Amino acid sequence: MDRQSMALLIPILALSIPVVAVVMNGIHKMMKLRIEEARVRSGLVDGVEVGEVEALRADLADTRLELDQMHERLEFTERLLVELRDRQGLPSGQAPEA
Repeated sequence: MDRQSMALLIPILALSIPVVAVVMNGIHKMMKLRIEEARVRSGLVDGVEVGEVEALRADLADTRLELDQMHERLEFTERLLVELRDRQGLPSGQAPEA
């Protein structure tokens, strides 16, 4: 190769390296998306089965329901204690005697 051909080849090579890097990055992202899509289709999301996630959601809903019921019971008990205190004529700082 003569010097003029080498002088022309160097800038072409220097400009093609970033282009190849961008293309390879795009291919890498596309492959990652295809792998993730295959996992979702097979029923796995982040290594956990979709059924497990649904079971956890149902369990969380049950726990929230129980918590709401406990909160209602607590409010009812507080109202009873305030009513008992008012009947006995106690100041609000003292607890009623059993």
